[in-house]
Amino acid sequence: MPQPETAFAHRDLLGIAGLSATDIALILDEAEGWIGFNRGKRKADDRLRGLTQINAFFENSTRTLFSFEIAGKRLGAQVSNFRPEESSVKKGESLTDTALTLGAMRPDVVVIRHEAVGAAVDVARVLDCPVINAGDGTGEHPTQALLDALTIRRHLGRLDGVKVTICGDIRHSRVAGSNMLSLPLMGAEVRVAAPPSLMPDSLPDGIAAYEDFDAALAGADIVMMLRIQRERMATAFPDSTEDYHAAYGLTHQRLARHAPNALVMHPGPMNRDVEISGELADDPERSLILEQVEMGVAVRMACLDLLTRARRT
Repeated sequence: MPQPETAFAHRDLLGIAGLSATDIALILDEAEGWIGFNRGKRKADDRLRGLTQINAFFENSTRTLFSFEIAGKRLGAQVSNFRPEESSVKKGESLTDTALTLGAMRPDVVVIRHEAVGAAVDVARVLDCPVINAGDGTGEHPTQALLDALTIRRHLGRLDGVKVTICGDIRHSRVAGSNMLSLPLMGAEVRVAAPPSLMPDSLPDGIAAYEDFDAALAGADIVMMLRIQRERMATAFPDSTEDYHAAYGLTHQRLARHAPNALVMHPGPMNRDVEISGELADDPERSLILEQVEMGVAVRMACLDLLTRARRT
């Protein structure tokens, strides 16, 4: 298990933007220490004993919410999940007022997911405890990018020089947004593929954009698929799912032609047989999808531990 000695240079984790390669490497190294712990028979550590963690999720979540809850509990924290549908948000209370109310209860760390870009930053401005961004609209999802990096590093032994192709709804994906910042920072080569309607107006420096998925796949070590996020679109994606799958769906056959040694990732939830075939998603030799979920708990334990160390001394 990680020893609580190293200090983290930031009070909050609001995005990959602002982190250095050293910051990312520290989180990944700390997370490595929790993997074996999480695979053990007893999963109880008390370093966050007496600390209160609030998970304020204004959007639905399975993987991120439950992994943060499990991470906090395994570290010994008192974990409370805020439910907006049962709160004064339904009466029109603003995000700032909700944050101030939660802050008055003296939490030691707040994890927030919200549909508005910049929501985590706004909450961090009014709270005096660490804030972790668990996804802000189409903005960032830093812990997802970190767990993706950890998954890749564990399988390939490195991030430097790894060729990663990200395909799907790049425009609306906070996962793509954070990965396009984190992976190049660690030395990876990142390409993105999407139809023009799902490609952002601009990309970070160094990211290669492709409309042709097969060209983007060529020689990739990792292929990360994304779902079409209809809930974030002003209008529905115009093409049929069959047409989309033909042009941008990932299958064993497509991998064999263009990236025969590539491993496959997906942040979930999946639209099976739209962006990825169910057969490939379930292939234990090629798919890292469930391992991403496992690495998510370890990464979030590392983040909770690192961000609360100053409050425990």
